[in-house]
Amino acid sequence: MSLIDQAGAVRSGEELDIAAVHAFLKGVDSSLEGMPTISQFVGGASNLTYLLSYANRELILRRPPFGAKARSAHDMLREANIMTELKPVYPDVPKVLATCQERRVMDSDFYVMERLRGIILRDKLPDGLLLSAAETRQLCLNVIEKMIALHQVDYQAAGLAHLGKGEGYVRRQISGWSERYRKARTDNAVDFEPVMRWLADQMPANDVATCLIHNDFRFDNVVLNPDDPLQVIGVLDWEMATLGDPLMDLGNTLAYWVQADDEAQFKQMRRQPTHLPGMLTRKEVVAYYAGKTGFRTDHFDFYEIYGLFRLAVIVQQIYYRFHHGQTRNPQFASFIDFTNYLEQRCNKLIAQPAI
Repeated sequence: MSLIDQAGAVRSGEELDIAAVHAFLKGVDSSLEGMPTISQFVGGASNLTYLLSYANRELILRRPPFGAKARSAHDMLREANIMTELKPVYPDVPKVLATCQERRVMDSDFYVMERLRGIILRDKLPDGLLLSAAETRQLCLNVIEKMIALHQVDYQAAGLAHLGKGEGYVRRQISGWSERYRKARTDNAVDFEPVMRWLADQMPANDVATCLIHNDFRFDNVVLNPDDPLQVIGVLDWEMATLGDPLMDLGNTLAYWVQADDEAQFKQMRRQPTHLPGMLTRKEVVAYYAGKTGFRTDHFDFYEIYGLFRLAVIVQQIYYRFHHGQTRNPQFASFIDFTNYLEQRCNKLIAQPAI
């Protein structure tokens, strides 16, 4: 059985116009042979990812979700431009091959990139991939090192200084995500007001630093070499990349970092194999990161709670679309339970910080 990540059937309501997409791509690359078959990768709660399989080439197409979208999210041209500018200085970014704004092709902007054929880890290791605890630890460190390397990119030399809005990233994030939650709240969702007040009161006066951050750095957004599964060969999903505080980026990552000793409700949300023997704990990740970067992390509880709150907003925004019939993906029906649980987790950490 191949360890390479596989796409499946296109979900109902998320089909593409194959003829229109093919005609556009033939204008970009006339060497493409035949009509493509189109399949879809799992996930896709945010932007949707399709595999276009030609007789002589495989391509990846990324487009926004169907239905209403947050004003500042799902900017496909921005994502493609960041990847193009970043590629020369951070080679793990896939190569963007084309962007499209033509409504005769699709109802939204989209881009097409090279496919990196490799392993993508989700809630567990794929069948056939066996790692010892020592190998799992090394893989974990290799993934963290990719985040550290990103935070050390000279963004000015890369031509990415235009992404920044100056000092005050933390303040803007707390204000912005609080506003987004209030707009996305449904009548069956908790209000999160005590958590938002705590974040506003506890946020540091200054950003730790300004660097290029990914904002969604997880195991299922990295591609592993199928011939050496400990080696990272790609980093995906640059939708929310920007210039900002690196500890906020780390807090976002740890919101998904479910450990073997976490409570059952949190384990139900696990979507990456951070529970395996050999994986670093959240506390160990923070210590390793601090040791490599020199950033002080003695008040990391703020960043951890921020990451969980931001995750709750993202989950609730997706659920809002489902609640109002803007998407039919049945997996989103349970997202309201995740939203409500995350408020409980935030309040518990506020009362007794875990890190």
